[in-house]
Formats: sequence, C-alpha cells, structure tokens
Amino acid sequence: MSRFFATGSDSESEESSSADEITPKAPGTTFKQSLLISDDEEDTKRIVRSAKDKRFEELTNLIKTIRNAMKIRDMAKCLEEFEQLCRAFLKSKTIVDKEGVPPFYIRLLADLEDYLNQLWEDKEGKKKMNKNNAKALSTLRQKIRKYNRDYETEIASYKENPQESADEEEEKEAGDSGSSSDSDGEGEDGVSAKAFLKKKPEPTPDASKFLKSAKGSGDESSSSDDDENEDWGSDTVDSGSESSDDGDEKSSSLALVFLKKTQDSDKSEKRLAKRKKPKKKERLEEEGEEEGGEEVEGGWEKVKGGAPMVKPKMFAKGTEINIPVVVKKLNEILQARGKKGTDRAAQIELLHALAAIALENNLGQGIMVKIKFNIVASLYDYNPNLAAFMKPDMWKKCLDCIDELLDILFEHNNIFIGENIAEDSENLAVSDQPFRVRGCILTLVERMDEEFTKIMQNTDPHSQEYVDNLKDEGHVCGIIDRLLNYMENKGSTEEICRIYLRRIMHTYYKFDYKAHRRSLGLQGETKSEQDQEESEGEDSAVIMDRLCKFIYAKDRTDRIRTCAILCHIYHHALHSRWYQARDLMLMSHLQDNIQHADPPVQILYNRTMVQLGICAFRQGMIKDAHNALLDIQSSGRAKELLGQGLLMRNMQERNAEQEKIEKRRQVPFHMHINLELLECVYLVSAMLLEIPYMAAHEFDARRRMISKQFHHQLRVGERQPLLGTPESMREHVVAASKAMKMGDWRTCHSFIINEKMNSKVWDLFPETQRVREMLVRKIQEESLRTYLFTYSSVYDSIRMETLSEMFELEIPTVHSIISKMIINEELMASLDQPTQTVVMHRTEPTSLQNMALQLAEKLGSLVENNERVFDLKQGVYGGYFNRDQKGGYQQKQSYQRDQKGGYQGGYQGGYQRGGYRNQNQGNY
Repeated sequence: MSRFFATGSDSESEESSSADEITPKAPGTTFKQSLLISDDEEDTKRIVRSAKDKRFEELTNLIKTIRNAMKIRDMAKCLEEFEQLCRAFLKSKTIVDKEGVPPFYIRLLADLEDYLNQLWEDKEGKKKMNKNNAKALSTLRQKIRKYNRDYETEIASYKENPQESADEEEEKEAGDSGSSSDSDGEGEDGVSAKAFLKKKPEPTPDASKFLKSAKGSGDESSSSDDDENEDWGSDTVDSGSESSDDGDEKSSSLALVFLKKTQDSDKSEKRLAKRKKPKKKERLEEEGEEEGGEEVEGGWEKVKGGAPMVKPKMFAKGTEINIPVVVKKLNEILQARGKKGTDRAAQIELLHALAAIALENNLGQGIMVKIKFNIVASLYDYNPNLAAFMKPDMWKKCLDCIDELLDILFEHNNIFIGENIAEDSENLAVSDQPFRVRGCILTLVERMDEEFTKIMQNTDPHSQEYVDNLKDEGHVCGIIDRLLNYMENKGSTEEICRIYLRRIMHTYYKFDYKAHRRSLGLQGETKSEQDQEESEGEDSAVIMDRLCKFIYAKDRTDRIRTCAILCHIYHHALHSRWYQARDLMLMSHLQDNIQHADPPVQILYNRTMVQLGICAFRQGMIKDAHNALLDIQSSGRAKELLGQGLLMRNMQERNAEQEKIEKRRQVPFHMHINLELLECVYLVSAMLLEIPYMAAHEFDARRRMISKQFHHQLRVGERQPLLGTPESMREHVVAASKAMKMGDWRTCHSFIINEKMNSKVWDLFPETQRVREMLVRKIQEESLRTYLFTYSSVYDSIRMETLSEMFELEIPTVHSIISKMIINEELMASLDQPTQTVVMHRTEPTSLQNMALQLAEKLGSLVENNERVFDLKQGVYGGYFNRDQKGGYQQKQSYQRDQKGGYQGGYQGGYQRGGYRNQNQGNY
C-alpha cells in the first residue's frame, strides 16, 4: 500500500500526524547528524552550565529579591536576603578569585549602603516603622558598613563613574550569552534548518507507515532507518505549508511531548543495556585475571558483595613532591572531614601515608608537625558521639602520635606552635626563619586526658580490662609531665596553669605510701626498694605545694584556682595533715559561694569535705568530723553527690538527656571514696556525740537531735522483734550505742572493733592501729560521761579511783573529764581533792519528780484549753481574747507542741532555734 494513500476523517489525519512525529529524523544519512539530532532532542531535558554561571545566577537572584525588598521598605527581608547573599558569595570565593568581584555585586553593596543611610537620616520615616523593621535596619546598617570595608576601592571606583560600571556589566553579560550561543552553534556542527522542520506536524501520513516506524524504532537495521529518515524529511518539508492552515497544532504538539518521552526512554534503556554488556565482560575478565594473580602470589583476597572502595592516589606519577603540593593534598583530605559518608578510618590512613611521604622526601619538621596535629584531631573525631569512648587500637595510636609530636618539639627548638598563628602566616618551608605552625598541643593533651577518663568510666570496674586500662595512666601522666616541661619554657602563664591543673588532678587522690614510710622512719625491705626510693624525686606533697602555689599566684580564672585549692585540701586531708587542710578551707571561704560553681567543681568540693571529715575522725576530732560529714550524709544521696553513681529516680525528675550528662560527670572507680567507710565514720561520730547528750537531757522536753540519721537507725533497731547477733555495719553501731547508753564500754568496744568491722572499715585506713586505739579511748571517755549522767542521782559520792578502774582510764584523765563537766554545769557535783572523791549535790530532781513536773505542765495546758472552749461556747469575746490578741497564736502553738509530747515538741523547738549545726557553724 502506498504510504501517501490517505482516506478518512480529520481525526484520523490528526492521529497519523501525531504518530508521524514519534520518529522524527533529520534529512541526511550521516551518523554524525543522527547523533546531533538526538542531542537536540535532549536539550529540553538538561542544560549544561558552568560553575561560574550557576554561582552568578544565584547571586543575581538574591540581588533581585533585595532590590524588591528595598522598594517596599521591608528591612527584615533585606537583612535575611543580605545574609544569604554573603553566604552565597563566600561559596563562590574560588570563582571570584579567578574572575574578580562581579560589578553587579559591587553595585548592590554601594546602592544598599546609600539606601540605608538615607533611611537612617529620615527620622520621621524611622518612627513610622514597626519594631522588627527598625531593629533590622540598625542591624543591617552595622553589617553593611563592616562588610563594605573589604571593598572600599571597588565601591569608590563605582561611585566615581556609576554609568560606565553599569555599561561594562551589560556588555559582559551580552558577551557571555553570545559566547554561549556560539558554542551551541559549534556543537551543532552545521546541521541544516530542515532538521528543525520535522517538529511541525504532518496532516495525512499513512497508517501503515506509522506502524512500520514504531516497529523500526527498535528492530530494523540502520539502512532502513536511513531510508525512512530521507522519506520523513521530505515529507515534513511538504507538510509545512499544509500544517500552517491546520488549527490543531497545539493539541498535536502536546501529544508529541508525551509520545516522544516514551520512545526516548525506550531508546535510552536499550543504549544503557548495550553499554553494560561490554562493561560486564571487562569486569569478568578483570576478576579472572585477579584470581589468576591470587594463585601466583597468594596475597590477594577476593571481596564479595558491594562496591570495593578504591583508595585515591596520593600523587600522580612524576609529580614533584614539595610543601605546597603536600599542603594542598592535606587540605583535600581535611575537606571531607565531618561530611556524611566519609570513611574516618580511611582518612586517618591517608594522613599517615601523607606523613610518610613528607618524611621520605625530607620536607622538614614543620609540615610533619602540621600533619601530626591533624592525625590526632582525626583520631578524636573518629567517634562523633560525645558519650562514646575510643577503641583500644585508636587510643594506642593517639598516645603514640602525641609522643612523636612531643619528640619533634623537644628535638627542634625552632618550631613555634600556637592557636593565634593564622594559616596564612604559617612557615612550613625549611629556611633560616623558624617554623611557625598553627595548632595547640595543650588542647590535644587535655582532650587525651578527657578521653582517658571516658575509657575508665565506660569499663567494668571489676574486670581485668579495667586494670589493663588503668596501667595507661602512667603513660598519660608521662605525656603530661613532658608537656609541663615544654610549657614551662615556651608557654604562657595561662597555659602553664592549665597543664599544672591536669597534673594536680592525677596526683591529689593518691596516697603516697613511700613518703608515709619515710615519715615513720621505715625503709624498704630490700636493697632494690631502697635504691628506688633514693632515685625517685620529690614527694607528692612537695609537688602539690609547688604546683598549687603557682596557680594561686598566677591564675586569672576562678575555676582553675578553686579546683587547685580543693585538690590541695584533699591531699592534705588524705595524708592526715588536718590543721593545714582545715586552715586552707577556712581561709578560702569556698563554702560561702560553692553553690554557684559548675557541677564538676561541686562534686570535687563534696569529695574534699568528706575527706576532711574522715581526716578529722582519724585525728580524734569527733565533733569536727561530724560537722564536715553532716551535709553529705543527711541528704541520703551521698553516692550521687560524690559522683560515684546515680540513684533511681522518676522520669519527671530527670529525663534521659540529663541522665546522660550526669553519667559523663561520674568519677572513675579507682578514685571512689568507700561509702560504707564514710557512713560508719559518720554514725560512730554521731554515737560518741549523741549518747552522752541523750543521757544528760533524758527528761528534757525541749531536747534536740544532733544527728537525724543516727536516730533513724536507733528507731529501726528498736522496732525489730528479735535482736540477734549484729550482721551489718549499721547493726554493729546500734548495738554499741545501746551498750554505751548503759555505761558498758567493754561491750560497746567489742561491737565497734571486731574482726568483721576491721575487714569492712578499720583496715582500710593507712594507720589502722592508731585509729583503733583512738576509738577505744573515745569510747571509754564518752562511756564515763554517759555513766555519770545516768547514775549521778544514785550516788552521794564516788571515788575517782573506782571510776578509773571501771573505765580503765588514768586518774588524771578521769579528773579532767569530771572537771570539765562541773565547769560546763553538766554535772551538779564537787571534787574533794584530799580524798579524790566526787561529791554529788542533790539539786537535780529524781526521775519521779521529773515525771510529776511534766504531768503538772500538761494539766495546766489542759485547763487553759478548756477555758478557751468554754468562752467560745458562752459567746464571751472579751477578757481572754482581747487581753491575748497579740500573743494568742503563739500560745496556741505552744499548746499544740506540748500536746504532741515532750520528745517531738522538744525536737521542733530545738531545730527552730538553730540546732547543733548552727551552734557550731563557725567551725566550717
């Protein structure tokens, strides 16, 4: 059938015309032209533009928005768009460095500054502005003035001749568009105009030809395609005049768009399939070669699955390795730092390889120091999460790298490093001038110390791994010592204070056994130990004293000085230097404003106060020990306040984020203070103070508590239905308290000092025997006082010799204790010196008289209350209420206190009066 055979309606002709354009071909049979036609078809999909065009288009769009905002006086929009413009210009810095600052950018800066100055001078206009616009105007004016300082010369030249600058800009834009059109013309390579005529629809193509073309698009040979190209090309020329009369061009062109896309997608898929086949063959051949190589060499490993990571080549073959080239490569590697999908381990390897290349080519120590700085920084960045800790292999690499860096710095005195050195002013080349490298070794070491703390926090403290990790502390301290020596020669005062504090933090909590042995006059058991002691340097006390005093004198930041003072007090207290520790605490006045410090410093303060209390207890200062430990122990949160663990709480009190933060503040396990020892010291101190006081004020209705926690333990012990042998430390203290109440010091002594308590508590002290002797002495003395308070009403007189035998105390000691009690009016008695007798004065009421007095007081209160109720019922509002109108409420309160009972009422009254702590507040 002839392809020009056309019968049917207009709709058929429209369908055929649209179908005719499914395979539009340009006339001619050359392969080059057919390729160009396909490119022409794809022009509608993508436009290839240079980076310069993209960046400049972004800038011009932002400038248009700013100019529109200027027209409507929208200052907030101006400010927002100007900030975006500055960011976009910063991104275009590389292009601007090559091409120069574009004139349209200078033009906007000049116009915007003039415009803002105009608005600023218009006082009435400013008053009419809303709050946001007025604020934006002042902010934008400051920013533009500051920003324009960098472009003063360009803006000045523009202002001298603004018309010429605008003309140059237009010419440049026209030249750019002309060049782009020329390049397009060159790309077309002389394609005739007939190639573009095929886009016009043909009114009456043959249906059979449409089918043929659809089939031929995928299956026919290239020769038949060429014949069809010729036929369709002539057809389009003929149909050009016919289609001009057709009114349905728009609908046909719309259908054409969709039909072309389907065909193009089919073509593109087939092209990709053809391309993939040879690639697949090549890949298979390469794998075969690799397998062959594996058999020969035996060193290759086949990786299955996933795209293998190809390591980028450091330098092209034949490239001259010099400092600028290495710095450029270093910057290329660092640009990927922090980006999503970056392989951080590979980045570290690349930096190590770069360091090896620099060393191989003898580029000098300056570039080596710079690369080492970046290697350590990359090792720290390996774990982006703050809570995560470094893996053992990364930790070892970090320590080794810092050691190497310090070796270089010690060997070469002509290397200057510092954060204040700008990258532009760095001197990395080998020359007469000293090396200047940007970086801070102190920051790296501080971060290393923090990473060590994180490793210890995240390791199970009861495992061998913790012990192995703790061995690294010697290496960490060695690095800190080396840096300390370096900073003393080359560092500023502030940096020296920072590194001194790091050294102090690794020293203050450690007990110096060798110095302690020397102070006792003991020597090492073997000759090697003696030699080691002689070869070792100064004691930790001397080191702490030297470092802390330097910080006291030179430090300008309160935080470092506060930490140094607390560490110094802790170290004094740990080594039983009670008076130095106490005086330093009182002189520093830290207790007045410690609540304003940050949480880590508060934790350090709590640890110091606890250590101070334990030190006072070891020295026999029972009252001071109790005062120091009262705040921590009375809270019931000693574990949390000392940073040794978290207590279980509701989610309302502490969310997950706060819990993570608090976990990061925890003290590593090897620095912990034994909480059972702490509680035992507190309870024994409270027992030695509270039991004599309770005996002295047994019938006092207004008696107060010295230790609330101790009373709680006593009540728990009294509520137990069966009293067996004490098991826990608390049960031992409660049993000892009951024995002391009866004046039985031997039973009290057996409960406090025995094998179980020795293993749990007393053997943990450095001078165990001395502490036990002190405890026995205190128990004897306080038991004597309790005995006299309890049984003084039974005796007319008692010989001091008898008391000395009962409590196994020397007569002068008994004489001293009784004298103090008489002077303080605690005991109504007198001493008969010739007979060494204590004569009791019958001034104190007996227990029966005390009970009668209490009954009389309560009956009086009852009568008073009845009178009040009676007056209310009778409706008498005069007399009592008018007379006691001012003091009536206070009397009522007094009645309610008495109604509850003597013990509770006495506690309330005593506590409101200030209590034990307020009386002794001057001590701390």
